[in-house]
Amino acid sequence: MTEEMLVSLVVNVASECGFTDSHYKALQQLQRDLGSHHFNVLAFPCNQFGQQEPDSNKEIESFARKTYGASFPMFSKIAVTGAGANAAFKYLIESTGEEPTWNFWKYLVAPNGKVVKAWDSTVTIEEIKPYITELLRKIILKQKDEL
Repeated sequence: MTEEMLVSLVVNVASECGFTDSHYKALQQLQRDLGSHHFNVLAFPCNQFGQQEPDSNKEIESFARKTYGASFPMFSKIAVTGAGANAAFKYLIESTGEEPTWNFWKYLVAPNGKVVKAWDSTVTIEEIKPYITELLRKIILKQKDEL
């Protein structure tokens, strides 16, 4: 039996951003639609852009869960750029050459850990969904072949 194959959409989130409402709603819808099919949104709160994530980890998670019903993993608040950037984001940036310049940057990571693509804050989840479903389709076909 093969290990769990998981596609991830890694996002640096913020509670007080102009993109907060639309993105949290869309991210939760994505998690609802695809979460049971080898997929997870991974949310990393970040206060580096416009100080739009000032609260504690507990308050941030509570806000996301209560306001948007967020059921995806919420990590501790981190830095995503600069010298103190979290190792995961350093990897995402090195892999894509795309460094977050604002909240709600999105990185699509394949099950093998390779970063497929990055999108900035202005790109909607709807625009990204086809890339995710294509990766998921490949996993499902691969699993069928292994049966």
